Amino acid sequence: MFRIALLAAVFFATSALADPLPSWRTTDAKARIVAFVDSVTDPDSPDYVTQAARIAVFDNDGTLWAEQPVYFQLVYALDRLREKAEADPSILTSEALKAGAEGDFEGLLASGIDGLQEVLAVSHSGMSVQEFQSDVRDWIATATHPETGKLYGKMVYQPMLELLAYLRAEGFQTWIVSGGGVHFLRTFAEETYGIPPQQVLGSATPTEYDADLRDIVKRPGIAFVSDKAGKAVGIDSRIGRRPIFAAGNSDGDFQMIEYTMAGNGPRFGLIVHHTDAEREFAYDRDSHVGKLVRGLDEGPGRGWLIVDMASDWDRVWADE
Repeated sequence: MFRIALLAAVFFATSALADPLPSWRTTDAKARIVAFVDSVTDPDSPDYVTQAARIAVFDNDGTLWAEQPVYFQLVYALDRLREKAEADPSILTSEALKAGAEGDFEGLLASGIDGLQEVLAVSHSGMSVQEFQSDVRDWIATATHPETGKLYGKMVYQPMLELLAYLRAEGFQTWIVSGGGVHFLRTFAEETYGIPPQQVLGSATPTEYDADLRDIVKRPGIAFVSDKAGKAVGIDSRIGRRPIFAAGNSDGDFQMIEYTMAGNGPRFGLIVHHTDAEREFAYDRDSHVGKLVRGLDEGPGRGWLIVDMASDWDRVWADE
């Protein structure tokens, strides 16, 4: 009996090693990813890329974890806004702040970037980075999604975790390039994705050094927006190399993938298309977050892979 169990364990372990993407169904999407990685890592291949140049960049919201009904960082900010408003209602000085405190997502999003900045200013600013990240860790460990009941930190896509690990095993550097706040993302990126904080790019508020606290303090406003063209700018300034692999899910990632694909040599662009209303959410052209129009229309003609979540993924969540 022991020998049979041992042989079975060896068989399944060998099968897992043979398949770097076990949660991906055997479709064209998986085949294209594996073929690309094989071609750029084989020294005898005409498409071989040196390890130093194997840079892969990934959006976060909607690409590595979920983003519906609104971005998770916004949920965190609204939770903190409500707590502060209960203690001091006078802080609700605008329609955007009132909408946020009431959980009126549509009203808040209608206020545009100015309204979102107000919410971030009230909920985030004045905190040291250490204090902020400690608070985010507590929130990630306890806050649950209103529809799935899962912890927000568990709403991570297993197929994308496998893709990250596969690329790293093949000598790639994996980076996050997200519109989310950089300090928010750095709180959990390493534990969740295996991506160290120094390989996380995100939007940022103004900050300054506080000699008394011996820490960096977050201030109101926006210093850098890592979205759309800003993603390409951030890659150039922070990474210093044009990636050869880029993955996103919305038109906010279009320029990042376009920039990646415009380089010389082999390139790979990937878009996660949310088509699975049963296991996750189905949305694209009309969504208030993660809108995908141009990527769907132009991506295939540009050679980008459109991953159909319902068809290409055998499982969705990492904790299943």
